[in-house]
Amino acid sequence: MSTEAPLYRHQVLFLSQSFFIKDNRAELLLHAHKYDFDIRFFSEVAEFTAAVAADRGASLFVIDLDALHNMQADLHDSRKTLMLGELLERLPREHAYVYLQSGRQGSRFLLQQRLVDSNCLAYAEKPIANDVLVDKLFNLFVRTKRGDLVSVVHLGPPGDLDTAALLAQQVEVVHHPDPTTLHLRVKELQPDLVVIADDEYRRLDALARVMKKNIEADPVREIVLLQRRPDEALARRALGDGFDTVLQATAGLVEAQLANRAARIRVSKDLIGKDRATGLLNKVGLQRKTQDLIRQATLEDKPLAFGVIDIDKFKTINDTWGHHFGDIVIKRLCLCLAPQMGERDLLARFGGEEFVLVFWDCTPDEAWRRLDALRQAFGAIEFQVARGDLRRFSFSGGLAAFPEHRSENALFLRADAMLYTAKESGRNRICPT
Repeated sequence: MSTEAPLYRHQVLFLSQSFFIKDNRAELLLHAHKYDFDIRFFSEVAEFTAAVAADRGASLFVIDLDALHNMQADLHDSRKTLMLGELLERLPREHAYVYLQSGRQGSRFLLQQRLVDSNCLAYAEKPIANDVLVDKLFNLFVRTKRGDLVSVVHLGPPGDLDTAALLAQQVEVVHHPDPTTLHLRVKELQPDLVVIADDEYRRLDALARVMKKNIEADPVREIVLLQRRPDEALARRALGDGFDTVLQATAGLVEAQLANRAARIRVSKDLIGKDRATGLLNKVGLQRKTQDLIRQATLEDKPLAFGVIDIDKFKTINDTWGHHFGDIVIKRLCLCLAPQMGERDLLARFGGEEFVLVFWDCTPDEAWRRLDALRQAFGAIEFQVARGDLRRFSFSGGLAAFPEHRSENALFLRADAMLYTAKESGRNRICPT
C-alpha cells in the first residue's frame, strides 16, 4: 500500500508494562485506529521521555502509574521501583500528561494534588475498559486542538467587549445596534453565542424568548446577559426569560469567561459535528457548515459546487478482505481528498463509504475537473491485499450547483441523483449537474 502519507492523524505515546502492553495492546490499537490515532507503547522510562522530548506534533502522552513498581530508576540501579517524584523530574516540562492510576492511588488526595500540579492534562482510574479509554483520549485530542472560530453577536455598546483579545482566543464578535432586529441578525449569522447588555434587556425583555422559540434555533447556542452592575432581581428575571447565564461586565474578566465558554462550545461542536474515524465533518457538521457557506455565497454572489462521491463496490471490498481493510481504503481516500481542498471548501464523511465535497467559488465545469482529477488520483493508489497482490479501487460521483439549487437539501438530492446516474452508467466516473 502507498505510504506517502501517515495512515493515522494523531498518535499516543504510552508508558506502561503488563497491565496494558501484555494484555490489552491489540484491542487498544484496534479501537484507536477506528478513532484515527495510533499508539506507540513504551516499557522503559528513558525511551519514553526521549520520544516525548522529540515529539513535535499533537500527540498525547499517557503514563500508567502502576508501571512504576516494575521500572528501575536507571540502568545502574538495582531498585525495581521508580519513585513518582523521580519520574516527574524526568518528564519534559513543556508537555502535559494523562495519568492512569488504581482506585487506591486515586483515594490519596495528596497524590492527586501532586499529579494535577505536575503538568497533568487528565487522570483516570483503572480498571477502565479499552473502548472507554480510547474514547476519552479522542475527546482530549478534540479539547487540545485550536479549532474553528466561535462567533458572537453582541447587542450593546461596542466598548463592552475587548474584541481584539477575544479574537486572539478564536472568538469573533459582531456588534449589532438594534434590539428589534437582533433575532433577524441571529437567524442570518447563526452565531454560537449571543451577548446582550443589561440596559438593552431592560428596554426589551422579550429578546431571549423571541430567539429561543424560533423552530430553527440552535439548541447549543448560549444567550448571555452582560451586567454592568450587580442586580439580583434582574438576573433572576433574565434567567426566567430564557437567558442561559449572567456575566458581570468586569474588564478582562468577562473576556476570559467568554473565551472559556467558547472553548466548551467548540469542543461540543467538534464532538457533535465530526466523524470520529476520519476527523472529517459528519452529517450534522456538514449541514451547518454548508448552510453557512450558502449564506456567504449569497452575500458575496459566489457560485458553489456540491459533490457526492461513493467508493465503488465497497461491500465487495469488505466481504473479500475484511472491514479493517475497508477502513484503510476509506482512510486513504480521506488522505487523497483532504490536501486538495481549499481554505473555504468543505469535506465530509456522509456515512459509510460516501463523502461530500463543497467547492467555494467554483463553477460546474471547474468542479467536474477538480473532482475527476481526485478520482484519477485515488484510482492510482495501489493497495496490497496480499503478498505480491496489488489492487486499485475507484469511486463514482455526482455534482450539483448553487445558485441553481439554493438549499443544502436541494443540492444534496441533486448531487446524489447524479451519483446514482454515474453508478448506473458503469461506475468510476463523475456525472455533472
